[in-house]
Amino acid sequence: MFSDPNRDSKKAPEAFKDVSAGLKKLYRTKLFPLEDSYQFHDFHSPALEDADFDNKPMVLLVGQYSTGKTTFIRHLMEQDFPGMRIGPEPTTDSFIAVMHGDQEGMIPGNALVVDPKKPFRKLNAFGNAFLNRFMCAQMPNPVLESISIIDTPGILSGEKQRISRGYDFAAVLEWFAERVDRIILLFDAHKLDISDEFSEVIRALKNHEDKMRVVLNKADQINTQQLMRVYGALMWSLGKIINTPEVVRVYIGSFWAQPLLIADNRKLFEVEEQDLFQDIQGLPRNAAIRKLNDLIKRARLAKVHAYIISSLKKEMPSVFGKENKKKELIANLGEIYLKIEREHQISPGDFPKLKKMQELLAGHDFSKFPTMKPKLLEAVEDMLANDIARLMTLVRQEEAAMPSQAVHGGAFEGTMTGPFGHGYGEGAGEGIDELEWVVGRDKPSYDEIFYTLSPINGKVSGAAAKKEMVKSKLPNTVLGKIWKLADVDKDGYLDDEEFALANHLIRVKLEGHELPAKLPEHLVPPSKRHQEIDMGE
Repeated sequence: MFSDPNRDSKKAPEAFKDVSAGLKKLYRTKLFPLEDSYQFHDFHSPALEDADFDNKPMVLLVGQYSTGKTTFIRHLMEQDFPGMRIGPEPTTDSFIAVMHGDQEGMIPGNALVVDPKKPFRKLNAFGNAFLNRFMCAQMPNPVLESISIIDTPGILSGEKQRISRGYDFAAVLEWFAERVDRIILLFDAHKLDISDEFSEVIRALKNHEDKMRVVLNKADQINTQQLMRVYGALMWSLGKIINTPEVVRVYIGSFWAQPLLIADNRKLFEVEEQDLFQDIQGLPRNAAIRKLNDLIKRARLAKVHAYIISSLKKEMPSVFGKENKKKELIANLGEIYLKIEREHQISPGDFPKLKKMQELLAGHDFSKFPTMKPKLLEAVEDMLANDIARLMTLVRQEEAAMPSQAVHGGAFEGTMTGPFGHGYGEGAGEGIDELEWVVGRDKPSYDEIFYTLSPINGKVSGAAAKKEMVKSKLPNTVLGKIWKLADVDKDGYLDDEEFALANHLIRVKLEGHELPAKLPEHLVPPSKRHQEIDMGE
């Protein structure tokens, strides 16, 4: 009886032109019918539109006021954007989607949510109080050609502020969190404090921990000892709020284009900034897999939701006592979760939050819920079992065809090449700009050791060199790589220059730097450089 749907589902992936088209088709034909039938959009998340699959990767910035969110965006783009306001007081009072456009300008929220090319149409449900605080800043900028950035209002403490917003702030952030590729939580190292509303926001984003990164900003305003204490306090606080043993990645630095106030940790800040930039730069390359992952998460939740709704419908009386039965079912929803979990072998992590689901169910008429529709569930099961696997293959093919897809421009360019690039002139890169061979500085001391090894015809054997090299206490795997790099002429012996080079590379590794995959030109011994040219030819 199921042969036709299965046969159709196996043929469907062959028609996908690309990952985006495949995701849209799967959602429209297999997942949306299940969502629509069981009122998924009333309980969890609005329906997805084509723009949700086509839009560029988005980065959501969240933090309390004066943590440097807007300054962080300006630092990334190296350009002011329309509507930008920076100050120690709560200045950004709106959600601002900073996106690429041919001309600089602003689009107000009410106009933005009717634009089918923008992925914001479903924000209309949050009403005018929100839409009056939502806008899009468009501008030509190379960074925005690859990503879009969402700036958010600074989070304040106190019940009064939460009420006075006029819209559900945490719900809006959760809506964005479902659709963005990266969520960056900013904290101020100088005045670390997590308000009640910020705690509530972080808990609302808990289902999206894989997208979450933490930035401890303004770290140049405190000394090293204070920074260690602040970092420890932040990790402890986040652990309590998120309530998981896994640690969120925290980047420490000062993300703006001003001189460091306390430069003691400059090296640390440079490494952390480079790591964060690499994470953001990889978003375009990983956008397809993120959308695929989000669709899988949504499908799993939709399946569970369908089981919950159909189970509630099954328990409802046909005529009398509906209201009392409804209250009883809501109160015993946890038991229904356990029953579904056992019957259908579903992980507890796939179920919606119990308390939130109970609150939402209170406003619905259970008698109007649909009964179990096996064909709709089978279509989603088939999508997860077969279509997703084939789309995954297509994702890898697209990634291989566009390996250089990354964010460019703005602050990303400043640390990519030249003397201010990450690690330039350090480790194996030391002496890259010098005319003299950098190893020559310490060669006299290396020569003393070399001649104690009784060289024959000006060379020492591998066994003799090994006795000296193992004194570094480096693992054999590392020393083996150093040997291959130092034995430039590949004759199985080391002359005095090659021996000096081996010792130089040992020092590089002992100082905590990585060894190069291939010996850089500036480290090739002077007497061997003509051989390198010959080998290259």
